Amino acid sequence: MDFDFSDDQTQLRDAVRKWVEKAYSFEARRSVVASGGFSASAYQAMAELGLSGLYVQDAYGGMNMGPVEGMVVMEELGRGMVMEPVAHTWISTSLLQAFAPEDLKAEWLPRLASGEALLVLSHHEKGVRYDLHRCNATAIQVGGAWKVSGHKSLVPAGDQAHGFLVPALVNGKQAMFLLPRSAATVTTHAYSAQDGSRMSELQLKDAPAKLINLDGLAALQLAVDVGAAALCAEAVGLMEKTLAITVEYMNTRKQFGLAIASFQALRHRVADMKMQLELGRSMSYYASLKLNAPAAERSMAVSRAKYQIGRSSRHVGQEAVQLHGGIGVTDEYIVSHCFKRLTQIELSLGDSLHHLGEVSAQMQNTAGVFA
Repeated sequence: MDFDFSDDQTQLRDAVRKWVEKAYSFEARRSVVASGGFSASAYQAMAELGLSGLYVQDAYGGMNMGPVEGMVVMEELGRGMVMEPVAHTWISTSLLQAFAPEDLKAEWLPRLASGEALLVLSHHEKGVRYDLHRCNATAIQVGGAWKVSGHKSLVPAGDQAHGFLVPALVNGKQAMFLLPRSAATVTTHAYSAQDGSRMSELQLKDAPAKLINLDGLAALQLAVDVGAAALCAEAVGLMEKTLAITVEYMNTRKQFGLAIASFQALRHRVADMKMQLELGRSMSYYASLKLNAPAAERSMAVSRAKYQIGRSSRHVGQEAVQLHGGIGVTDEYIVSHCFKRLTQIELSLGDSLHHLGEVSAQMQNTAGVFA
């Protein structure tokens, strides 16, 4: 199998890398964190590069690209620790194109592709952990119009979004809705996450909603799989950045008159970091290549990848901090921010133990000597 990127994919990677290096330096990122964790100008700049329309079909003004291009982009955004939730735009466009009626597609997809609008997935609820089958929000139909009530947590840039993708129960079964922002019925409370990105609590009370699909669980699973694959690719780019910074530090930091990179024991630890990075990279490729597979196969691939990415991220992050020493945990130095972002990626859309459980549950039918 040929794993080389095409010329178009290489050019896309180079364009995103140049933008990150020019416009999203570490100091620029710290300024974004200080101002609340979201930069409208940075998001618009990514939209002008075509990133918000990456998955959108050309009939709706998008670039009509696929998961491999998304993986290439997220690796570069990971290197810059870009916080603006462009991956949630990909989640939204993927979900709408797969499940939404034509009127919703025509209304939202061109605006999402151009960066004019931002939709974010809002499915987390307190107490349900990562179980997609559990949902407490409810929806009722009154006079032909849908209204949703409930509370959603950890909504990325919720106070900046123009709408929300919200699962809610209809007669005990989960359905998927699109909720345009409405000041009268949607209340958001914004706060900073551990990595500095912007999150919100979303309080819904009879919020006007548009039905996307009554099979909300299938739509939610697709959204989570697309998002988790993007997180895997982001983690690969960030681990690569973390490793490069660590190697550079070890080549300049001296102990007993020698660069610490000359000490064999430390070189072995760096080799282990590189091995974990490459394990994570291979599984990220696997997840991205399976995003267009049937639902069960797709979800299994994503769970396998997310589990390995979680293990690799933890190893690379912890080793980077330890090899740097005390400076590795200071807020002024980039490695501490890399570690925090890797930790948040590991905990987002299912942590390692959750995805290990998902993989294990699917192995029951084939486990054992006589399988």
